[in-house]
Amino acid sequence: MQTAGSLLWIPQAALLAWSLQSLTDGGGMRSVVLPALAVFMLGVLRAVCEMAGTRLTFKRARAHLSKIRAVLADSLAMRSPLDPQRPASGLAASAMAEQAEAILPYLARYQPARMRATLVPLFILSAVFSVSWLAGLILLVAAPLIPIFMALVGWRAKAASEAQMSEIGGMNGFLLDRLRGLTTIRSLQAVDLTANRLQSAAHALRRRTMAVLRIAFLSSAVLELFAALGVAMVAVYIGFHLLGQLNFGAWSGKLSLGQGLFVLLLAPSFFEPLRELSAVWHDRAAGEAALEQIERLTRQGMPLPEAGLHAVGQTSARHDAMRAPTIAVRNLHFSYPDSGHAVFAGLNLHIERGEHVAIVAPSGAGKSTLLSLMAGMASPQQGDIVIGDCRLQADTAAALRARMAWIGQKPHVFAGSVRSNVTLGRAGMDSGDVELALRLAALHKVRQAQAGVMLAEMGGGLSGGEAVRLALARAAAHPHADILLVDEPTAHLDRDTAEEVMRALLHLAQGRTMAVATHDMALVQRLDRSIVLGEREKVRA
Repeated sequence: MQTAGSLLWIPQAALLAWSLQSLTDGGGMRSVVLPALAVFMLGVLRAVCEMAGTRLTFKRARAHLSKIRAVLADSLAMRSPLDPQRPASGLAASAMAEQAEAILPYLARYQPARMRATLVPLFILSAVFSVSWLAGLILLVAAPLIPIFMALVGWRAKAASEAQMSEIGGMNGFLLDRLRGLTTIRSLQAVDLTANRLQSAAHALRRRTMAVLRIAFLSSAVLELFAALGVAMVAVYIGFHLLGQLNFGAWSGKLSLGQGLFVLLLAPSFFEPLRELSAVWHDRAAGEAALEQIERLTRQGMPLPEAGLHAVGQTSARHDAMRAPTIAVRNLHFSYPDSGHAVFAGLNLHIERGEHVAIVAPSGAGKSTLLSLMAGMASPQQGDIVIGDCRLQADTAAALRARMAWIGQKPHVFAGSVRSNVTLGRAGMDSGDVELALRLAALHKVRQAQAGVMLAEMGGGLSGGEAVRLALARAAAHPHADILLVDEPTAHLDRDTAEEVMRALLHLAQGRTMAVATHDMALVQRLDRSIVLGEREKVRA
């Protein structure tokens, strides 16, 4: 629609030129009334086409950008928290929010401008050639010089934009990491050193940004130069031709005043789409750099086809949800990349259906790692983990995770209501389900943990014990969770709070298989059995 609107200038220019020719031929004002009305109607139609085309293009571009962000979010969510190669949080956030916004002008402005720059000059060139072959030849010679030099500038612009995007992502990651470790930085008296490094990163980003802007201005200057030269050469030819100094270049032998005006009106319009393309050339460089960055992160975060991770799951998980499964670990070998030692070398253990087991070991011996392996967040180098009668592997991990609930010692609390923190976006959960989950987690009498209360990011408004019980409520609200994996639920809690958490946890675990990594001997004594890593399985006395 935008291209069609631009092409309407050709009949408008023809009507204007014809009107002037009629006036010079003595036709009078009456002869230009109908052409003037036609020019006005074409102008209104042109404005409508431009407006509708711009609105539709922006709407489609915004929808496509939302789809790109959703795919990137899904691919990043598939990365295990234990994966050392996963992107830094600051880099991922920068790619999804700041850098992704550069795609919008690329789709909404550059792509339509490129289409107009491809089609409109061809139609205008045909119209000019129909009147004067020499004027058409001038435009034909001047036109290719613009894309050639813009392409040369564009290669450099893309490289500069990629460097700028990388600099932005690195600076965001650096800033986020330092904000997270602000307490440590202060304790080590490294505030000034951190500030100096941040200042250096800011100066580097400023230099990258100015390099991109210099190239953007250079591309505009190149186009304006050749466009001005092309229009000037056409104007000089038309002027000398009408003065009788040049008697060639027209199919009819000599151009009339109307024909000369028609060519002069179209000459600037021939370069206008290219001028618009130059104005959004920086959007192209930034948009393509952002797309490449997002595609790179998406590929890194999607080790398996998406369908293979989701299609297996829901029906089988629901079918078995009424019966808690067994968990068997057979000849398990696992080590972290570049760690130099094995966390597990031939580990074997078995948890019966509906059994509550404590996993006990010194700090750093692999309790949390074992739970992560059971959850499929990391893959062992050797050995099997069998849940029920299904082996945990890449194509079954999503289906098995659908029946698991994870409760960590420091649950993440999102900015939002208690209700949204319990449901976590799961469909089919009403207010009654949330209230029941809060009651099972012994949160129903806590004023700051009511369903409609708003919480700050990272649990502002909740104590440590209340945050753990909120994680219990999430597990209680999980409709298909018959496996509980619990990591140090009473760590860093006072005895009274730990007692409340233990009671809620044991109540929640009824009828479910549960593995708890813990140092708390009071909790160990309340479970069915304890497994000491590095030794043979031990049954609690």
